[in-house]
Amino acid sequence: MPEPTKKEENEVLAPAPAPTPEEPNKEKEAGTSPGKDEEDASPPVALPPGLGSRALERKDSEWSIGESPAGEEQDKQNANSQLSTLFVEKPQGGSVKVGENITFIAKVKAEDLLRKPTIKWFKGKWMDLASKAGKHLQLKETFERHSRVYTFEMQIIKAKENYAGNYRCEVTYKDKFDSCSFDLEVHESTGTTPNIDIRSAFKRSGEGQEDAGELDFSGLLKRREVKQQEEQPEVDVWELLKNAKPSEYEKIAFQYGITDLRGMLKRLKRMRRVEKKSAAFARILDPAYQVDKGGRVRFVVELADPKLEVKWYKNGQEIRPSTKYIFEHKGCERIMFINNCVLTDDSEYYVTAGDEKCSTELFVREPPVMVTKQLEDTKAYCGERVELECEVSEDDANVKWFKNGEEIIPGPKSRYHIRVEGKKHILVIEGATKADTAEYSVMTTGGQSSAKLSVDLKPLKILTPLTDQTVNLGKEICLKCEVSENITGKWTKNGLPVQESDRLKIVHKGRIHKLVIANALVEDEGDYVFTPDAYSVTLPAKVHVIDPPKINLDGLGDDNTVTVIAGNKLRLEIPISGEPPPKAIWSRADKAIMEGSGRIRAENYPDSTTLVIDIAEKDDSGVYHINLKNEAGEAHASIKIKVVDIPDPPVAPNVTDVGDDWCVMTWEPPVYDGGSPILGYFIERKKKQSSRWMRLNFDLCKETIFEPKKMIEGVAYEVRIFAVNAVGISKPSMPSKPFVPLAVTSPPTLLTVDSVTDTTVTMKWRPPDQIGAAGLDGYVLEYCFEGTDDWIVANTELIEKTKFTITGLPTDSRIFVRVKAVNAAGASEPKYYSQPILVKEIIEAPKIRIPRHLKQTYIRRVGEAINLVIPFQGKPRPELIWTKDGAPIDKNQINIRNSETDTIVFIRKAERSHSGKYDLQVKVEKFVETASIDIRVIDRPGPPQLVKIEDVWGENVALSWTPPRDDGNTAITGYTIQKADKKSMEWFTVIEHYHRTSATITELVIGNEYYFRVFAENMCGLSEDATMTKESAVIAKDGKIYKNPVYEDFDFTEAPMFTQPLVNTYAVAGYNATLNCSVRGNPKPKITWMKNKVAIKDDPRYRMFSNQGVCTLEIRKPSPYDGGTYCCQAVNDLGTVEIECKLEVKVVAQ
Repeated sequence: MPEPTKKEENEVLAPAPAPTPEEPNKEKEAGTSPGKDEEDASPPVALPPGLGSRALERKDSEWSIGESPAGEEQDKQNANSQLSTLFVEKPQGGSVKVGENITFIAKVKAEDLLRKPTIKWFKGKWMDLASKAGKHLQLKETFERHSRVYTFEMQIIKAKENYAGNYRCEVTYKDKFDSCSFDLEVHESTGTTPNIDIRSAFKRSGEGQEDAGELDFSGLLKRREVKQQEEQPEVDVWELLKNAKPSEYEKIAFQYGITDLRGMLKRLKRMRRVEKKSAAFARILDPAYQVDKGGRVRFVVELADPKLEVKWYKNGQEIRPSTKYIFEHKGCERIMFINNCVLTDDSEYYVTAGDEKCSTELFVREPPVMVTKQLEDTKAYCGERVELECEVSEDDANVKWFKNGEEIIPGPKSRYHIRVEGKKHILVIEGATKADTAEYSVMTTGGQSSAKLSVDLKPLKILTPLTDQTVNLGKEICLKCEVSENITGKWTKNGLPVQESDRLKIVHKGRIHKLVIANALVEDEGDYVFTPDAYSVTLPAKVHVIDPPKINLDGLGDDNTVTVIAGNKLRLEIPISGEPPPKAIWSRADKAIMEGSGRIRAENYPDSTTLVIDIAEKDDSGVYHINLKNEAGEAHASIKIKVVDIPDPPVAPNVTDVGDDWCVMTWEPPVYDGGSPILGYFIERKKKQSSRWMRLNFDLCKETIFEPKKMIEGVAYEVRIFAVNAVGISKPSMPSKPFVPLAVTSPPTLLTVDSVTDTTVTMKWRPPDQIGAAGLDGYVLEYCFEGTDDWIVANTELIEKTKFTITGLPTDSRIFVRVKAVNAAGASEPKYYSQPILVKEIIEAPKIRIPRHLKQTYIRRVGEAINLVIPFQGKPRPELIWTKDGAPIDKNQINIRNSETDTIVFIRKAERSHSGKYDLQVKVEKFVETASIDIRVIDRPGPPQLVKIEDVWGENVALSWTPPRDDGNTAITGYTIQKADKKSMEWFTVIEHYHRTSATITELVIGNEYYFRVFAENMCGLSEDATMTKESAVIAKDGKIYKNPVYEDFDFTEAPMFTQPLVNTYAVAGYNATLNCSVRGNPKPKITWMKNKVAIKDDPRYRMFSNQGVCTLEIRKPSPYDGGTYCCQAVNDLGTVEIECKLEVKVVAQ
């Protein structure tokens, strides 16, 4: 990336702001001190304006090229003060090392923007970086839809030293503009202390650059060995350039360290122009003057007319006489003296006489800062505070410190601190370490000094050594030592580093070091060593952990009983503990059990002891003793061993009751329970003809009774029992006697009275819902007279039918009736008739039950069959009479079939003549019941009567027709329209299911001739024939002209009206305030803001917005003067409206 260069600036520069008190300390320029008065001082050297600039700027450890003079920046800020602010996040300056990457980010809010804003990145004042994008520079932009923010990024990849400098980001959108400047510093990754003349770093840059005369320390850090420059007499480079050939310009610039050759050549070009002869000045100012800091300079012009008034200016501001600025008149000469020149006097000056002026530039040189007291070699011990001190020739001079050639940059977390006391500069190192041993150097603009610092360790004495410890298990271990120095160290155990945990803590307080272990474990035993850091001394100690023996019987239960199954091997492992491992001895009845290979033996291990019985026998039951012993103590315990077996099988079970799919069985417990209580029983069953037994319960049956279920009715079964104890399951019992599950049927259903006479009652019923495997042999009908409980069997033998008549009953008696179903398992539960039955014939009035679908008109098509069943009631058997439309029915055409409970009307093939109203009359003695049924036989309709062409226009034909004469005995549901080209006479359907009697046929082909026909349609379908138009319709090429209707425009105009008024507002001085209101109107009204009845125009302190009718006035950083009455006025062609509010600005006390 090339360095930025400067555009040519105007001759007259804007006035620069007054320097802050810190600026004189930051500005450093080469030069010598001037004399006390004008006669003794050396004459000022006139230099061309291009040889230097007026602004210096210090930026941490880098000295970089600036953008523009402070005056120009101020003018630019004033010029842009009325522009809108677009940035919501501005790029910030940063620093990066050579070869690393850095990214600058700018964010722009897009809420009020209709399109993407334009952004540009610059280096310096004019270099556009868009053309430099590539390997080392990348530009990126993104848009976040949710937050509506544009993000612009500039990434510099593998930065180089010449990338350092000032950068600028500009964003524009229509008439809005915003910009932001930021700095980039590039640090050298490594370097050594330079050994060159510091004055060689003073360089003048081009015209108007801020860092003119800056120190460029990057040049000092890059070079390793540079010979000390010899002092040379001062040379007027400007005179050399004016007298040299153009081909020698670059050589002269390189020889004398000129970095801005282009700026000098521009000034040289202007110098060579033939200036017009001045009418006011006989002699003008020299192009440039040079003076040492603190010196005195003399500006002289000679007037052609001594009566002309002369005014002196500095950076555009008039100079008034004072002790610093002295004016003298000597004839036609006008002289201005500047006493005690400082760096802020380095500026542009001009003098005016009448309408003419002449200008010059003054360059103030600063004398180099010399090292008056050199650094001294120093020795120190680790942890001490070290101070390296030197003195320079100037107070508060700019001094740089280096360690082994690398610059020391102090910070809040750094151990390096720099203290300045007038001319003294002190480097303070807190808590010195051996890593601080190095060569330290100090550098000024006029010299340097270096010294060596040596940091060694203090001799270490052991005040309290570590001691060996023996502790009980679970107690605290504390290893403590004390040394003569407050230093850190490392703890090791058996040669491995010790890691801190919740149980192990390492404590360091001053010179005391502790290792504390809470709840000592066996693993904590070992050799511990403490080694102080940076010393070869070690402090060892041994830790021995002991523990009394313990027997862990937690897994054996409360009574310490162990149960073993006879014939099995018992291996009883008892956990033990103790340090050192205890010796275990087993015994039974005062007889020790030895270790070996016997059937009963003991086995001992460091953390357990085991009793082994290979094949357990019943006699092995008893109490066994354990004795433990070590150097820390003894322990005793007793264990009871019980040998158990499976129980004997139970006796064969008895089946006491049988059902359809279940039975009840009982049994007796076994004689011998195996030495363990019986826990329960398992039950199995099988079919008699099968050998496969099936388990009936998976959970133990605790009782000696069980009810097997889900057996197949009619199949023979056997059952058997297993006894279960804690040891296992016994052998099965003998099977029970075979049994067959059978069940009676369920009760009969729907017992009803069929008929009653004076001496008989006829009952009927339905078979049982469940009959079962035993089948159904027949039924038994029983009755009893009301008031008695004696049931009399009506049928002496079983009957298979579900209907029976009870005879021989006395007239007017009342009886109860019940029926039972009988099979091989017996009689079922009886089914009772719900109420007593009176033995007497009863007349039942007739009643016709018309089906629901016959209560409305019954519709059938021609040729379909008609079969109507109409139920009725009545006793004795009623008389039925059918009529059609009031006349008797012709039985040759319509068949009538009657029964005791219903009548049937049957027509094999319906015709339209069968349509009509059918009446049914039912008579029982004097009681009569009637009902009517409407039957309609329908057919397809006839064609429409007449189809006419009403009109033909364009590609359209209007048709109309009359309904058909025959509608098929049902309503017309629609029409189907077809068209046919006269040439082919092929018919195509245009419209289907059309309900009106007129239609418009569209999209006809121009130039063709069409015929049309129409079918009628009802619920039976389309008519067999269609009616066609007599004449054809010709679609002419020239159609009728369609005239669009004329509509009057709606008047949307509206006088302006405020929909949201202004409200009185309080603002805080120094913080932006806004006034808001909303207005509507058509045409869009013109908005004018007024303060105290005076229109606000071209005032940079106010910003006015109008968006979608919302009007906003923004007052930037108001003061109490900005308080008052504000008015918003809206004007359009229909009227004017105003609204006011009051603004009060309050000053917050500091």
